[in-house]
Amino acid sequence: MTRQRGALFPYIIWIALFVIAPIALVVYYSMLDLSGNFTLANYKSFFTPVYLKMTITSFWYAFLITLFTLIIAYPTAYLLTKTKHKQLWLMLIIIPSWINLLLKTYAFIGIFGLYGPINAFIEIFGLEPKQILFTDFSFIFVSVYIFIPFMIIPIFNSLDKLNPTLIYAARDLGASGFTTFRRVIFPLTIDGVKSGIQVTFIPALSLFMITRLIAGNQVITLGTAIEQQFLVSQNWGMGSTIAVFLILSMVLIMFLTGQKKGGRVR
Repeated sequence: MTRQRGALFPYIIWIALFVIAPIALVVYYSMLDLSGNFTLANYKSFFTPVYLKMTITSFWYAFLITLFTLIIAYPTAYLLTKTKHKQLWLMLIIIPSWINLLLKTYAFIGIFGLYGPINAFIEIFGLEPKQILFTDFSFIFVSVYIFIPFMIIPIFNSLDKLNPTLIYAARDLGASGFTTFRRVIFPLTIDGVKSGIQVTFIPALSLFMITRLIAGNQVITLGTAIEQQFLVSQNWGMGSTIAVFLILSMVLIMFLTGQKKGGRVR
């Protein structure tokens, strides 16, 4: 027992220094004003219409990004499990995620730009170039592209572990393809879907770099608000307050999408 506790000691130190301490520091700064005095005014300001609207907007965009990512990722993962070299195809999907996020973002700036390949293709048909950048469409499109591999992996693992005899049994009992998917395949792979939602929705809720570069000032989320408060307004108290609510939102999402077994969240 003593040896097991000794083995846990490095992990306890790691969690204390890099999880608990940063969160405690954020909470501490959220209770300070611009002069460094203790106040709860930041929390009061957060519940004003401006910040509440920003919070709703952030959840809405995160929901759309997660929804479109799931719609694309699930059938893709399903088709991968049916291919002959599924691990190879999965690796080809994962490889783009190794590229630096900033590089991929700038690549899309060139693709969606007025003189990019998309507008060049449009001009072939005699149409005027369109401003695709700095729109909701470009922001959601790029975000979905970036998060797709992270959604595919857990769903693929769940589908790959699915016992095929259960599907055969459902078909032998007269279930249609849709009924088999709804009553057998999807329920048995729901843990993979939940994991994919976690790794997509939570980061999408705090996006700021893609928001700035692709959407410009057309999309304002909690992530961009935190960046602005820290780097532009120099109001660390308000920035920390927004971060506190962002952390609470992430914890709530993790709780809601947690995998349950035996009535307990794993």
